[in-house]
Amino acid sequence: KFLREWVNDQIFSYQMNALSSNHIQQLNSIDFIWGRYDHLPWKKKFDQLCRYKAQNGHCNVPTLDARKESLGGWVKFQRMSYWRNTLSSTYVKQLNSIGFVWDIAEHYWNEHFE
Repeated sequence: KFLREWVNDQIFSYQMNALSSNHIQQLNSIDFIWGRYDHLPWKKKFDQLCRYKAQNGHCNVPTLDARKESLGGWVKFQRMSYWRNTLSSTYVKQLNSIGFVWDIAEHYWNEHFE
């Protein structure tokens, strides 16, 4: 019980921008998962994303797609974590390896400009 409370405190402090950068770096070094997706194994969602890409040709899962709501939310969370610099480098490398798009707005702009 105490560990769960401590973990939740770290997540809450992070979300409130009250966690020191040193503590963030230490938690990232152990692949700490930030947010409500901490109960889902990262690899399981990554594998789902790989299957989604195989079927659709891209990793841009809609967040409002009822059939893939959980995966779409997870993808959005990965992008947010990346921009906040809280996504572990291991996860970044894995997502990069499958052509994950970090800046979706820039991607769509470039896609339509061409």
